[in-house]
Amino acid sequence: MSTPIDSIEFRRGVVEPVECIKEGYALIKDKYWLFVGMTAVGVLIGNAVPFGILMGPMMCGIYLALFKTRRGEPIEFGVLFKGFDSFGDSVVATLLHMIPIAVIIVPAYIIFYIGLILTTQRSGGEPDPSAVFGLVAFFLIFWLVAMVIIMVMSVVFTFAYPLIVERKLSGINAVKLSIKAGLANFWRLLGLLLLNGLMAIGGLILCYVGVFLVLPISFAALAMAYERVFGLGQVQSNLPPPPPTFN
Repeated sequence: MSTPIDSIEFRRGVVEPVECIKEGYALIKDKYWLFVGMTAVGVLIGNAVPFGILMGPMMCGIYLALFKTRRGEPIEFGVLFKGFDSFGDSVVATLLHMIPIAVIIVPAYIIFYIGLILTTQRSGGEPDPSAVFGLVAFFLIFWLVAMVIIMVMSVVFTFAYPLIVERKLSGINAVKLSIKAGLANFWRLLGLLLLNGLMAIGGLILCYVGVFLVLPISFAALAMAYERVFGLGQVQSNLPPPPPTFN
């Protein structure tokens, strides 16, 4: 049974991007290569089907493994596929995330290519430079706006999969609560996502394979951000102790 979202409290202004990354690495460092394998397989399977239909269950499996590790429970590679226990709800969350983006991007590509065909034709069959320049400029502006929209959606959907596996929310309720909590912590979550993006770019520089080496840290950092915002019961901490305080 799904937990009523009105009964779930969340905190504001508690996400510290750099600290979340540090805590995320500390969380998985003893099982680092296991998480590398899990995230690599999860991402590859998730991208094997259009619209990310399998991405939802894979993300749920990864977060489930992270939360089990945070609670001090044993995990194995097969935990990844436990995400399929939340298949329906995770697919709903994925579609609610992906469909609005597709609605923006797909028509834009269609309009661009039709416009390109029309504006590159003159009576003599030669391209019209001013028309082509105008179309390209418009498309670049559109992409800047689209990137902002995608970034905003990425922030507000940050907690959807964790809420499904940790609070047993339905896909719709998980998205609703994720949006509320994401907006309440927007700029700090955006900073965390940007840092994760920079790590991914660094991984791409290492012949693409490096991406799979940083993905576990990125997911673990998001799991720690979730804990800061929503809390996590029965935690057995394997994180370093906090620094001493002096009165």
